[in-house]
Amino acid sequence: MEKVERLISIIMILLKKDIVSTKEFAQLFNVSKRTILRDMETLSLSNIPIYSVHGIHGGYGIMDEYKVDKRLLSSSDLENILTALGGLEQILISEEVEVTIKKIEAMVSPLSLKGSVRLSFYDWEGRSEILQTLKTCQESILGKKLISFDYIDKNGMITNRIVEPYQLHYSETSWYLKGFCLHRQSYRAFKLSRIDNLNMNEDTFKPRDYALEQETTRYQPQLVAIKALISPSIKDQFIERYGRKSISIYNSEYFLATIYVPQNHIGFQFLAGFGTNLEIVEPESYVEEFRNYLYKMVEKYSYLEN
Repeated sequence: MEKVERLISIIMILLKKDIVSTKEFAQLFNVSKRTILRDMETLSLSNIPIYSVHGIHGGYGIMDEYKVDKRLLSSSDLENILTALGGLEQILISEEVEVTIKKIEAMVSPLSLKGSVRLSFYDWEGRSEILQTLKTCQESILGKKLISFDYIDKNGMITNRIVEPYQLHYSETSWYLKGFCLHRQSYRAFKLSRIDNLNMNEDTFKPRDYALEQETTRYQPQLVAIKALISPSIKDQFIERYGRKSISIYNSEYFLATIYVPQNHIGFQFLAGFGTNLEIVEPESYVEEFRNYLYKMVEKYSYLEN
């Protein structure tokens, strides 16, 4: 084990325990007591509040002020945080997250039950490809540096943007950059997967007042209340999204779901994803537009009949 790794391990152990003897540390790391003494001197010179206790039960400890107040966070609390961080690690894509997880692992009692909850996410290939964009955005936020990039909107139109970056935001399955767009002179949210040719400029900017509290302008489509018959096989998906109160028994084969969705291609795409397990029954205007949407999909493959 390298010296730096050993020093970090010593800190993690002292954050978790009250007093640890020189002998215990020497046996744990398979080094001499003199090496441990030098390590403690190094930590003290690095402003880590290490103190020594003399006597038969003596050893080294770390000041309580440097530790997390156990009255605020119990072992169960720490384990819950660890579980959440561990599950979200693939999404967060950050070396700092890994370090944080290791720190919390050192604080959780070895007797506690780990793994009672497990979070899993799809390891999409595109998620790893977006890593560099994410890191550049994060670096520019911390350094208060302007960034420039080509932005491709949902219609394929490309515009060049210069942005004051303020925050990275993860929503459902996608990363977004929130910032002030100098081109539009307003706060905007940019989907990272639509950003191309990203560059961090040398020019810095002075953060605007209340920048982080500003709501970015995003189009919010009007929602329409619809009723749909759904099969039992997709009932769980409607419960997760809309809650149990949105579903009632219709007959022995179907449930009746009352939900709110946009009356545009976004809503139609969502509903079409359920295939034959869903049938919209009202309002008639929505049924008609949805039917036309499906006809256009079928027309794409009509040549197969010839």
